[in-house]
Amino acid sequence: MAELVGKHALVTGGGTGIGLGIARQLLKAGATVTIAGRREDVLLDAKKQFEDGGANPRSIKVSVCDVTSPDQVLAAVEEASNGDGSIDISVANAGIGAGGPFLTMEAETLRSVLEVNVVGAFNTIQKSAERMREQGGSIIAISSIAGALGGRFRAAYSASKAGLDMLVKSAADELGGFGIRINSIRPGIVRSEATAAMFDHMPHLIDDYRRNMALGRVGEPEEVGDAVVWLASDASGWVTGQNIAVDGGHTLRRAPDFEPAIKARIGDEAFSEIVKPGFGPND
Repeated sequence: MAELVGKHALVTGGGTGIGLGIARQLLKAGATVTIAGRREDVLLDAKKQFEDGGANPRSIKVSVCDVTSPDQVLAAVEEASNGDGSIDISVANAGIGAGGPFLTMEAETLRSVLEVNVVGAFNTIQKSAERMREQGGSIIAISSIAGALGGRFRAAYSASKAGLDMLVKSAADELGGFGIRINSIRPGIVRSEATAAMFDHMPHLIDDYRRNMALGRVGEPEEVGDAVVWLASDASGWVTGQNIAVDGGHTLRRAPDFEPAIKARIGDEAFSEIVKPGFGPND
């Protein structure tokens, strides 16, 4: 694993799931890590986990932060910065999901997903970049294979992640002159708190994910973290503006089939009224 000793990193949404795995791998690589999120109790629990696992208490900090607030994001960046106010690594991981038939989705659902997944990432990238202009740095946004594959019943989420990927490309092009590298990672299905309900109650959906992955298995948060460490390190010093899939090869095939899950939620009759039958992903 690449060495990040002496580097200072921020991870939004760092208290659970993929964010927790990212923070863990950054700590293992030697970075000082600030985990940010809306729930202080979750952040403090995560910090204790790291300390119980042997992490130096001074190497892990917490910052209560709603990424949709520019002021709160700036405060988190400041918490994560080193003595001269600069920051080396920033991971825009905080995000939310939403799913359901397009014809019954409310505009407010789309708006709320875009607010967190795109505007929240924008705030994190911009405020971090402001502190990286003097010495450069690496910013990594956590996107999703949904941004590349789309798929039925995931319009809001897919649109937000596709927008995030384009935000990354544009910002990387504009800020490269400052020595700031900006990339995104597109994870596939990862076992975490956010996906626990799928693993517990939708085995058919998890099986469909596996069938569409060349490597045939789901991912773990730390595997996304390993990719973040690489993008944060000098080993990727000539890489910027990329949307990198870390998905077991899922994007080689097709989007997952959520139809059985949606039918189970709303019933076959309601489904048939709002989704035209005949041509699904398995037809």
